[in-house]
Amino acid sequence: MEPSPCRLPELEAARPHMEARASCPAAAPLVERQFHVLVGVTGSVAALKLPLLVSRLLDIPGLEVAVVTTERAKHFYTPQDVPVTLYSDADEWEMWKRRSDPVLHIDLRKWADLMLVAPLDANTLGKVASGICDNLLTCVIRAWDRSKPLLFCPAMNTAMWEHPITAQQVGQLKAFGYVEIPCVAKKLVCGDQGGHLVRLKACSHSPGLWKGSALESALGSDPSLL
Repeated sequence: MEPSPCRLPELEAARPHMEARASCPAAAPLVERQFHVLVGVTGSVAALKLPLLVSRLLDIPGLEVAVVTTERAKHFYTPQDVPVTLYSDADEWEMWKRRSDPVLHIDLRKWADLMLVAPLDANTLGKVASGICDNLLTCVIRAWDRSKPLLFCPAMNTAMWEHPITAQQVGQLKAFGYVEIPCVAKKLVCGDQGGHLVRLKACSHSPGLWKGSALESALGSDPSLL
């Protein structure tokens, strides 16, 4: 079965083999460009809230959202509950057959105006801090344009969070220019008290990264997102 063309509209414009758009202003009506948010999701239990996060983002006028998922993250959500395009490792390899074909992790990097990795599990945190890029998500992050914001939301068991390597790895991501969204402590699925889970509401308190107070309006009033 032939792979489908890239489903994000702005990716088409980034491909060298596509025809150039009309340069005459009268050729087409002016349409305000959407702000592109690329959500990365990894294999933490907090990935259960991916459908809710995406839903809240789509409530914000002017945002277009796409998701890049790791294979382990798929265990925690149902794709049919996520109302945007989902990309995974298989898409990268199915789309590329020869030299003229698009490279998905590069096209996604060009398409996105902002990347939000929520949740970022301990495994992927270690990979990103070390420069490992062995799946679609980590390839996008490795190729990320650091003039654009990248937000990451750590989520892991308390014992993993308190390991000394975690602070070093979080510090390395900050040194790259990425912005940490602080996590919160809750009762964990395993029964432990404490732990560290992504705090989605905290995204609304990242000045300059979102347009006005739209994210705060969408996320800030729902306690289920804490």
